[in-house]
Amino acid sequence: TFYYFTRICLEKILLQCILQSRTLSGADAINALRPFYFAVHPDFFGQHPKEREVNENSLKRLNGYLENLQKPGFRSFKPTQLTFYVRERDPNSSNVQESFSASGFRAVSFTLHTRDLLSTVLDILNSCSLSTEHIQSLNANSQPHKEAKSTLNRPIKWDKTYYSFTGFKDPEEELEQAQRVETTLISWLDGNEASAVKKLKKSLPLRKELEHLKFELSHQLQLSDIRWQRSWGIAHRCSQLHSLGRLVQQRPEVLKNVKGRTVVFTDRSGMSAAGHIMLGTMDVHHHWTKIFERLPNYYKLQKRLLFLEDRISQLLGGIQVIYIEELQPLLTLEEYYETLDSFYNKLRDSRLPFHPRSLRGLQMILESDRYAPSLHEFGHFTIPTVCDPATLQWFIFAKAQEARENLKRKEEMMITEKELINTSTERFSLDRLYKEPSVSSAQMIDCCKRLLEESLPYLQGMHLCISHFYSVLQDGDLCIPWNWK
Repeated sequence: TFYYFTRICLEKILLQCILQSRTLSGADAINALRPFYFAVHPDFFGQHPKEREVNENSLKRLNGYLENLQKPGFRSFKPTQLTFYVRERDPNSSNVQESFSASGFRAVSFTLHTRDLLSTVLDILNSCSLSTEHIQSLNANSQPHKEAKSTLNRPIKWDKTYYSFTGFKDPEEELEQAQRVETTLISWLDGNEASAVKKLKKSLPLRKELEHLKFELSHQLQLSDIRWQRSWGIAHRCSQLHSLGRLVQQRPEVLKNVKGRTVVFTDRSGMSAAGHIMLGTMDVHHHWTKIFERLPNYYKLQKRLLFLEDRISQLLGGIQVIYIEELQPLLTLEEYYETLDSFYNKLRDSRLPFHPRSLRGLQMILESDRYAPSLHEFGHFTIPTVCDPATLQWFIFAKAQEARENLKRKEEMMITEKELINTSTERFSLDRLYKEPSVSSAQMIDCCKRLLEESLPYLQGMHLCISHFYSVLQDGDLCIPWNWK
């Protein structure tokens, strides 16, 4: 115990010496945060769309905070609350990138209020329970002349009486006050309404253009809908629709098979498990053209997929196999077909004794990155493709009644959520009220109920997004956490 205590004290003293002796450059900060980026990077959360989106948004805000720290003379800092899903570490791995597990993760929330890069980096790593030992080497590798320069540029620390006599504000005292004062909805709206209004007014012409382009293309191609997988800005979305419009003019014959379909702009091109046409935003017209030309083959594969779902349903007592876009990773039609085919062959060989139609009305989704079956709050079963048939049978039988109750509760909750959104939109004269996919219906209901108890004239004509953090988006949308204070 004494050795552990002594080691902790020495580490704290060493880190304090680093803090006093030098400041980090932007490149040093990025290098020091490598373990953090490996733990939270959205690319490692491909099978978890909710967590991926939370990490994407939080990284944007973190990068903005780090950029502001490097601006000369920048003094206006507001405490910034961030939430990340952090992948669990594998203690037996020595490789930084491979030491994180893809199957397990935990949510971490912390508030940044530091005014230099080094303190910020240490706060982030400590908050996520990541090692800070590698930062010590940054001090040894720094150039001597840089050390001298950082020491010379170190701000003067005046005695408290100096601020009392001159009337100037004590920066340390201001920081302590900012840390003590918790961000509230009213205080945040007070400080950010003007910025949001300015951005919203600037985006209005583009918003009208987006609606016009979307309507024209949907009508011209007889599409069911046009969607976006990610929360790209309005200008970006307009650009994507212009690009699709040019393809329609240049190659109208290749779009003859899109009638009644939904087009989704996303990261890759193909057809999704839900049967939507995916257009990769980084792909050129040549790739899009190939997708449109392959549509007849995709439609044939989709029929085979539906047949597989029906066969699985028959083997499992009539339970319906579904694919939920909001909760599942964005799979291609080919990927989803392979998943279903593998699961069907396993079921067929096991010959489970389910009574025909005994589970009618129940629902299930298949996931390839889980090892144990579970029951979702919305009533559907989440079944791993590697699940042991006997375990699967026992779990479904044991949870069938609870699943039916959850499904009934889901219907009631969806109606309540819709009513509260409409009431809140009308009460505050909002132009739009919506939520991020990572916010559940229960969280949205709780948020709206509490909003309706407040008087919020700031929100008139605004676009309000219910999220996990406070933010003003580039087009003026206000993001507030669902559990706002």
